Amino acid sequence: MVAATGLVASGLFSTYVVYESADGWSVAGGIAAEVILKPDTVRCTKDGVTVERPWQGDPLAQVREFLEGLELADWRAYGWSAFELAYAVAGRPVGDDVLLHLVVPRTETRLSGNHALVRGLDPQEMALVEKTLTGLEPEEDTRYRPVVVDVEVGADAYRASVDTVLARIRAGELQKAVVSRTVPVTSDIDLPASYLAGRRANTPARSYLLNMGGLQALGFSPETVVEVEAGGAVSSQPLAGTRALTGDADEDRRLRENLLADPKELHEHAISVKVAVDELAGPCKPETVVVQEYMVIKERGSVQHLASRVVGRMLREASPWTAFAAVFPAVTASGVPKHSAYDAIAAVEPRHRGLYAGTVMTVAQDGSMDAALALRSVFRRNGETWLQAGAGIVEQSVPERELEETREKLRCVAGSLLAPPAEREAVARGDAPQKHLYV
Repeated sequence: MVAATGLVASGLFSTYVVYESADGWSVAGGIAAEVILKPDTVRCTKDGVTVERPWQGDPLAQVREFLEGLELADWRAYGWSAFELAYAVAGRPVGDDVLLHLVVPRTETRLSGNHALVRGLDPQEMALVEKTLTGLEPEEDTRYRPVVVDVEVGADAYRASVDTVLARIRAGELQKAVVSRTVPVTSDIDLPASYLAGRRANTPARSYLLNMGGLQALGFSPETVVEVEAGGAVSSQPLAGTRALTGDADEDRRLRENLLADPKELHEHAISVKVAVDELAGPCKPETVVVQEYMVIKERGSVQHLASRVVGRMLREASPWTAFAAVFPAVTASGVPKHSAYDAIAAVEPRHRGLYAGTVMTVAQDGSMDAALALRSVFRRNGETWLQAGAGIVEQSVPERELEETREKLRCVAGSLLAPPAEREAVARGDAPQKHLYV
């Protein structure tokens, strides 16, 4: 974790993705090949040549075709997909923004235990990575100042949004919608240092830190949208139903028992698992789709969730993109049924979600894929930095409780944000010489 963060904090790569999966950390640096999907065009870069063309039909087919045509041995792509990619797949209107951005890195570093595997196209850059990794020195945590975020911003508007969605549910338009709110971060933050501090305070299913095409983000994903193994095994991990984690063992036990007995939370979780089963039955052999875990408790930083895992085995003719399309976006971040939930979300949320509730993902030549649900994150774009959190609204929802759930989730990230040290701020202003500072 420290090595991965230090590598990108060194400034060696202007484009990078740090991705923590079940088997360790990966750092993708630079661009060997790239695909950027927008509502009307797909832009592909390989061998130094960029081609942009319009697309029709299935947008994911364009991405799959590009990746399968790469003449790079054992490639692995890293990047992200926007929540609104689901709109494009469904043929719904989408604003003019990036829907998916993947890069095959120029240099890839995979860190596990005490070992680092460095692969790349440029021997000199690989040597710099090795030199950087072996020369990392820890910084004192006291060099960083905590940043305070007001998680009450937008509280009244959120209560009103919940009431609006409840009216739609009671009118029979849908069963569930996940409604989110944004909270601005008005102070400058050091993203690598905040990622490191946040990861130490969280217990995510996946974590990530990225800087791609003007978008920066860090996050501690509570669940995976889809995991595909090279042999065709598929799984999805829906989480729905939340209570706080306070650090007091007796209080946390009381909250956990309350969660396990709450009819609203049990209903919300059960319908989410049912949707996940139905969705995986498409790309998988139906008889192989089973619920492997059901309503177990998963602790994720400042919250605890009801969690289940649905697994299956893909049909021979299916690909990881088939599985991805079947379950994306996560039912736990959209709603039931999904298309009605899209309408409800669009009616009450004032901005496109972008990466929020989309995925940070990897996909490889061997047919494997790992896509983490992009929640519990910090986002920075066009000079704006913000947090975002939502709650699942069902007929039994109470607006004040749903608002409190968003507060609980925001605290997973808000309490770990760090401002840059004074000398790094001076570098940014041009008042001091540039030097490498490692986290």
